[in-house]
Amino acid sequence: MSTSSSTKLRYAVVGLGARVTMYTDAIADPNQFQDRALLVGFCDTSRVRMEYHLRRLKGKFAHPSVPIYAADDFDRMIRETKPDAVIVTTPDGFHHYYAIKAMELGCDVVVEKPLTIDAEKLNALLDAQKRTGRNIRVTHNMRYTYAASKLREIVASGRIGKPLMVDLQWMLDTAHGADYFRRWHRDKHISGGLLLHKASHHFDAVNWWINSYPQTVFCMGELKFYGKKNAENRGEKYTYSRYTGVPEAKNDPFAFFLNTPETKGLYLGAEKESGYIRDRNVMGEPVTAEDTISVSAKYKNGVIFNYSLVAYCPWEGMRVAITGTKGRAELFQQHGTQFITGQTDEERAAEEKQQSANDRFLRVIPMFGVPEDVPLVSRGGSHGGSDKDILERIFLPNPPADPLHRDATHIDGAAACLVGIAANRSIETGQPVHCDDLVHLPALYDFSNRL
Repeated sequence: MSTSSSTKLRYAVVGLGARVTMYTDAIADPNQFQDRALLVGFCDTSRVRMEYHLRRLKGKFAHPSVPIYAADDFDRMIRETKPDAVIVTTPDGFHHYYAIKAMELGCDVVVEKPLTIDAEKLNALLDAQKRTGRNIRVTHNMRYTYAASKLREIVASGRIGKPLMVDLQWMLDTAHGADYFRRWHRDKHISGGLLLHKASHHFDAVNWWINSYPQTVFCMGELKFYGKKNAENRGEKYTYSRYTGVPEAKNDPFAFFLNTPETKGLYLGAEKESGYIRDRNVMGEPVTAEDTISVSAKYKNGVIFNYSLVAYCPWEGMRVAITGTKGRAELFQQHGTQFITGQTDEERAAEEKQQSANDRFLRVIPMFGVPEDVPLVSRGGSHGGSDKDILERIFLPNPPADPLHRDATHIDGAAACLVGIAANRSIETGQPVHCDDLVHLPALYDFSNRL
């Protein structure tokens, strides 16, 4: 039996780029959460972009029209549509602005990661949450992947003893990694750089695996591959600032063309309104985000953490090792690019099935004993099936208890941001950064009850 519209939770959305379809489809789809959730308002800088989403939802789900509002009319949208919660999927540098406004206007908030990009914005968010008492959910979907969840189980079980050291290497390939340097992410004042936009996934996972907060962070990061200067140092010359409509870009291996219905509807057709160009030359100017990053950190429970991110690798994947007093757990995954190419869930699942056992493993190595390989299950779907799981946790009114505590609160989101925020400050100063000097996370948040 369908739930009446008066008993459904009401959701407004601000920021109507490509990522928002994860939420709007879940709400509009009668096979997902249409019986318990209702879209009541769209807000964006581009009317063209919002109208694209309306046409898409109508064609795919026969969904009725949703009221649309200009970015300056966000407050009016809240007053007129009376949402229970606001889903914030704007560029990262604006997350805090809309999340704070939504809470002050009486709404709960669902925020795409990262929660925000600098200490001032993060402190303002935490103050607003404390002042209003509203709920904030941060969509750290890496927690819901099968491999990350199994690693959490292994560490929590005590099989490797007390964690002492974490090493995490993340490789982005020249499709996925390059795409951050075509988009707004290349502008660090908007994205916080990859230390916030991308690495907050990884920092959140480490915080969650070892149940602690960062204490001291040191970081070195540079732009070493993308951008005009680096290209010229390699003897490369480019005459174009973007790719679409440029004949000379036809054979550029980094080119991305806005020639699909989605990219035309969301970006090319919206350029005059928004001023946003989605297909900028990765070897052009300006680029202010780093593509080569190394972080060293110490956590409040004594764990030492080493992290690296390279955004121009010939393959994509990660290596994680957690070493404890009784042994070591190692996770390795080489996977197809996560770059948004229009793949269906079925196509992604087929790609995963073609991967060999050598492309991924999770191994537990006792200090004195025989190593054991833990089977990893391929679930398919967006982000390894994690998007489906996190949507259930967000939109089901009473989701089942989760012994792994994967639902990321505003404190989890803040702790993930804090590593990246401190790392950016360290790059600026060349010095180690004490996290409590930037953001003081609530002491009452007791990690000992999280396992």
